[in-house]
Amino acid sequence: MLPFWVLWGLGALLAYPAAKAQEALLLRGIRHEYQRFNNCGPATLGMALSYWGRPETQYQIAPVLKPNPNDKNVSPEEMVAYARGLGFGAHQGVAGDWGLLERLLGAGFPVVVETWFVTPDHGGMGHYRLLVGYDRARRVFHALDSYLGPRVLLPYGELDRLWRVFGRTYLVVYPKSHQERLWAVLGERRRVGFEARLAAERAQQEIREGPPSPFPWFNLGSAWLALGRPQDAALAFDRSRRMPPDRGLDPRPVGGGAFGWPWRMLWYQFGPYEAYYRSGRYAEVMALADGVLARAPDHEESLYWRGRARGALGDLRGARADLRAALGYRPGFQEAAAALRTLE
Repeated sequence: MLPFWVLWGLGALLAYPAAKAQEALLLRGIRHEYQRFNNCGPATLGMALSYWGRPETQYQIAPVLKPNPNDKNVSPEEMVAYARGLGFGAHQGVAGDWGLLERLLGAGFPVVVETWFVTPDHGGMGHYRLLVGYDRARRVFHALDSYLGPRVLLPYGELDRLWRVFGRTYLVVYPKSHQERLWAVLGERRRVGFEARLAAERAQQEIREGPPSPFPWFNLGSAWLALGRPQDAALAFDRSRRMPPDRGLDPRPVGGGAFGWPWRMLWYQFGPYEAYYRSGRYAEVMALADGVLARAPDHEESLYWRGRARGALGDLRGARADLRAALGYRPGFQEAAAALRTLE
């Protein structure tokens, strides 16, 4: 095996062959970019695209994904849509693990992971990172981080602790000519519903075997929702809310909020809104949305779900106002536009 310092200097194409046999590797040829305010999504996507030769940076990507510059969240789905709009393939998955990340990197695919992130000044929040390599002996992943810099080491255990908050969501952007290579790595994960079932099984195992935590229950709710079981999902989210909070992930809690969840949790993940709405629990949808909008009045997803709940309760005027506001912040918000057309 080549020494690690030699692997550091190899180009991206030379990192492809026989990656499964390597104990350490690092993909090269990726442009690092420091983010502007709330721009980790566009900056990280730009870094991933740069590996495949694209010139776009956050300055071209953010205006498309964030028409409202103060938007608190760019979802993985929005990033997928942008990449596909450039003609790339994109795979968004959940229930990732260390072995999958190693195999993807070994096959020459940088991986975007959605993780929790804690800063001394601002507390806990969602954050994207681009994994570009690993070292099994040191048990670390190499990452390009738009906030911390171009050479960040993430210990396997610490990455998983932060990654679990988002159901271990991962995103791979790739040229379509590389699709077969990616499919070979993903295997059964390509099948519809496979990863949601995997996520449910893993969450249930963590609930049985791990210390009490809101995140396995939250991930179970997200998995049940993806599998078409909204009532079960709602009950799992109920249990998640009653779990003791993890102050290591939310060191600066804000009063009120959603019990055991970090106070910014619903800035990024909207499964509870959908599960409660589909279970007919409209008042709870409104209560959760009110809590978010009290601190982030331009949060378009919360405006959307509050508008849906208001409409279901017969407050058509309030529903229209919320949906129009959501569209004002994100003109391309198709779900909000469809809901507004239904009301009008």
